[in-house]
Amino acid sequence: MQTEWQTFLEDLGANVVDGQVADFGDPGAELKALGGDVVADLSHYGLIAATGDDALDFLQGQLSNDVREVSEEHHQLSAYCSPKGRALALVRLFRRPEGYYLRLPQELVEPTLKRLRMYVLRSKVMLGDSGEQLVRFGISGPQTPALLAGLMGSVPEAVDTSVTRDGVTLLRIAGTEPRFEIYGPVEPMKEHWRALAHAVHPVGAAAWGLLEVRAGLPNVYQGTVEAFVPQMMNLQLVNGLSFRKGCYPGQEVVARMQYLGKLKRRMYLAHLETETAPRPGDELNAKESESGQGAGRIVEAHPAPEGGYDLLAVVQIDAAEGGEVNLGPSGDVLHFRPLPYTFEKEEDRPQ
Repeated sequence: MQTEWQTFLEDLGANVVDGQVADFGDPGAELKALGGDVVADLSHYGLIAATGDDALDFLQGQLSNDVREVSEEHHQLSAYCSPKGRALALVRLFRRPEGYYLRLPQELVEPTLKRLRMYVLRSKVMLGDSGEQLVRFGISGPQTPALLAGLMGSVPEAVDTSVTRDGVTLLRIAGTEPRFEIYGPVEPMKEHWRALAHAVHPVGAAAWGLLEVRAGLPNVYQGTVEAFVPQMMNLQLVNGLSFRKGCYPGQEVVARMQYLGKLKRRMYLAHLETETAPRPGDELNAKESESGQGAGRIVEAHPAPEGGYDLLAVVQIDAAEGGEVNLGPSGDVLHFRPLPYTFEKEEDRPQ
């Protein structure tokens, strides 16, 4: 976390642990505030900057989405895959005047940056950790469009659109309420936070993570690197895949799954009554799966206001729709809930 920004947040009551805001003093109240307008520091996400004449072409050859569609007015979710088509990271790619930025969990910035640099070769592209240069926070709630319009003059109207004004970039992202991510240098970001403080409730990283889960937006963490093909995480349903772009690592596997394969696992939203936090990569069991094991894995989980945990999990379709699915040795049962988007039908898949 940027030092000056950390001091600013701590002066406002933030409890910072390992470089991220755990809470602002009352985690339970913060969870209950999520139906209203909330603001959250996003330092638990890191940033990789890609600049230079060949940045677009380089990223186009590495990511699962069509980077040519990214502009200062449009951003996108995308996967960075291994040659076997397994996701090494999921990134939100956006553009500012100086170049492209890849937003991803902080814990994956270093390994992702190291791997991307292996493929630069003679390309005119510079890659770097930009987490110290741009402060970031999120804001969500029914009044947030009006609040942000008062700050920036205009607000992106549609999900996956963006605007940059006076060095501050505003991204609209999917959510059960209007939801935005904001990026900029520390001084204007402090001014924006202060301007919003009277109308929003500050919350910690877990509360913001719960909003991500309920929006059905996946992340990849260290425990799930190379665990999933992008379609298993519903990336084709949240504008995270392009099937009309050129090659990228794993593209043949991803395309074969879409056109010729039958998807046997996909991501579900569920609730789990447990006091022990499920972790990304934790295994799921089901009687309907082969040998009663290997039914799926946890993608991400966060405490719910009513107790227990809301989570995203990649689960065998037959197991999820045909019987009971349990979390590993504990045996706690997943209670499935509807996602905010629908699964595609076979006839809706691209031909």
